[in-house]
Amino acid sequence: MAAAGSSVVRRVEELGDAAQAHIQQLSEAAGEDDHFLIRASAALEKLKLLCGEDKECSNPSNLLELYTQAILDMTYFEENKLVDEDFPEDSSQKVKELISFLSEPEILIKENNMHPKPSDLLGDELLECLSWRRGALLYMYCHSLTKRREWLTRKSSLLKKYLIDGISYLLQMLNYRCPIQLNEGVSFQDLDTAQLLSEGIFSDIHLLAMMYSGEMCYWGLKHCADQQPENHEVDTGVSGASCMTQKEPLDFREVGEKILKKYVSVCEGPLKEQEWNTANAKQILNFFQHHTNQ
Repeated sequence: MAAAGSSVVRRVEELGDAAQAHIQQLSEAAGEDDHFLIRASAALEKLKLLCGEDKECSNPSNLLELYTQAILDMTYFEENKLVDEDFPEDSSQKVKELISFLSEPEILIKENNMHPKPSDLLGDELLECLSWRRGALLYMYCHSLTKRREWLTRKSSLLKKYLIDGISYLLQMLNYRCPIQLNEGVSFQDLDTAQLLSEGIFSDIHLLAMMYSGEMCYWGLKHCADQQPENHEVDTGVSGASCMTQKEPLDFREVGEKILKKYVSVCEGPLKEQEWNTANAKQILNFFQHHTNQ
């Protein structure tokens, strides 16, 4: 375990140096100071100092957390630029690069077999954030692509891959934390909050992830129905049903119906006073009900 920890420290330091150089390039290209890049750079400077003190005594969890926070800020700056430009035609490589950055913390943990569960090192919230950011990025990118009719005609198979990857990240985000099991030993003053927690919904981001993944299922069924099934398996369990998920081929309609029905139920149930919009979700559910799989 000590050897694995030392290996993680060295690798995080290398990744931090590379990220710092990348931030420098972004800052120079932007021509001005940016809040997110400044914060990312500060986290990496702190990481460098901790690594330089004593690698053998450095806490891999603390270092990995600093690196992850820096990556989240750095990539957020780049994501905003892509969204502002409505994802130019040559965005594919940049999207892949950002996904790679946001995947590095989990890859590092798995490669070094540090813990049975990645959350033991990073915690559920950071892991949820990494999955959310990857899924939301692919959601925004696919949204832009679905408006390009000529692109869809030529590359619907590529769109299908982006959609499956994005849905997979969003479902992963929804399944990191198990729903709170309500029983006589658990006391809640707010019953609506209790119901949300029992459904595995811990924040507004969980609701957005549900809506985004349902919408991506809709795009998949609408634009990629003619594509041959691929051997691409994802965790299709929806948070709130079970802590355990089973890997199986993604069925856009089945997954989309399951998650959007739950979204509508929650928004019109415990969140009815919060005025969450369910019109689009209901339209998509109607589409699913009248669509026949080919």
